[in-house]
Amino acid sequence: MSGSDVQVVTFGCRLNAYESEVIRARAAEDGVTDAVVFNTCAVTGEAVRQARQAIRKARRENPGARLIVTGCAAQIEPETFAAMPEVDLVLGNADKARPGALSPLAEGPRVRVNDIMSVRETAGHLIAGVRDRARAYVEVQNGCDHRCTFCVIPFGRGNSRSVPAGEVVEQVRRLVAEGCKEIVLTGVDVTSWGADLPGAPSLGQLAGRILRLVPDLPRLRLSSIDAAEIDPDLMALLADEPRLMPHLHLSLQAGDDMILKRMKRRHSRADALKLVSDVRAVRPDVAFGADLIAGFPTETEDMFANTLDLVEAADLAFLHVFPYSPRPGTPAARMPPVPKAEVRERAARLRAAGEAALSRHLAAQAGREVRGLVERPGLARAEDFSEIAFTGAAPVGEIATFRIAGQDGRRLLAAPTPRIMAGQPLEVRHD
Repeated sequence: MSGSDVQVVTFGCRLNAYESEVIRARAAEDGVTDAVVFNTCAVTGEAVRQARQAIRKARRENPGARLIVTGCAAQIEPETFAAMPEVDLVLGNADKARPGALSPLAEGPRVRVNDIMSVRETAGHLIAGVRDRARAYVEVQNGCDHRCTFCVIPFGRGNSRSVPAGEVVEQVRRLVAEGCKEIVLTGVDVTSWGADLPGAPSLGQLAGRILRLVPDLPRLRLSSIDAAEIDPDLMALLADEPRLMPHLHLSLQAGDDMILKRMKRRHSRADALKLVSDVRAVRPDVAFGADLIAGFPTETEDMFANTLDLVEAADLAFLHVFPYSPRPGTPAARMPPVPKAEVRERAARLRAAGEAALSRHLAAQAGREVRGLVERPGLARAEDFSEIAFTGAAPVGEIATFRIAGQDGRRLLAAPTPRIMAGQPLEVRHD
């Protein structure tokens, strides 16, 4: 890196990736130079190990650079990074993009990590929408009030707190005025949005307000949501509003009731299947993704079979599969573990089921005409989140219509020559 660069190394979730862009912009505004910022993840022990490895490598390659560690792992176990001689500053999640926080002129100790549970407001510096070339992400919520037995994220992010609807709408309005065609609402537990605001509005009410007050927005998308918290207003929007994209990524984690209970999840297998059925009843073209954990402590082969079977029973299209990783201090870490070899083998079987499910989903699109947001030359994203590979010219960030000729197991293959559209979405299909 040159002496004027600030490099941000991101680990973990999409929310971290979006926040890294905010950190990058803040560092530029504050005139920070010759620094590497590590925005860490604490979901798995492997993520923490990778962060430590990257820090040591960065010191070898950039002996004069200032190394700053932040993110969830830094928040939860600051002592781990403070003990590394390579690290110059450990910064908590609440402060990672505050004005001046990254500056070498800022006064304070080498470890600046506060009690995240004491944070009551969503930090204003993280509200601004972050754009990539094709779409923009607006963080509407942070933190989580739930205590799943495997998860340390509440201790890295704090309790749930929401951005007021008016501020969200203004951000969306500004981004659309700049030419953005798709907005993604994101957060740690997005479906809990509004519970801490006056009147306890729902996520469905927020989405409805955005679509009503920003009529020029062609596409609104939701990030991962909790299967226990789809509110009636959101269900009504899925039924009646084609600008709300027909794709829901569910935090399911398992398909066996005993494992769900031991995870302290708030839904059962039957709840998950009913939700999928109810949504499809009003929006037949919806595609579902899901997070699933393989090898949770005490999981038997029969219990795992129930999770494996859920992929087909719920007709899931997109899977994020996680081999269980014990996190220190969590209740699950004290439960009888599944042997590591079995955890890896079950994760491989679950990923194979996910690949087969995606192929089935893509095959059903053959011969259809679909609209996609062009993410980069030759690649677009359909309304249901399927990738579309195409030839021909289409500007990045524009919405085009594609005739689907087939699929390759990972993405749809479009016939040549996409048509650029004026921005109005297709009607909701009820076929």
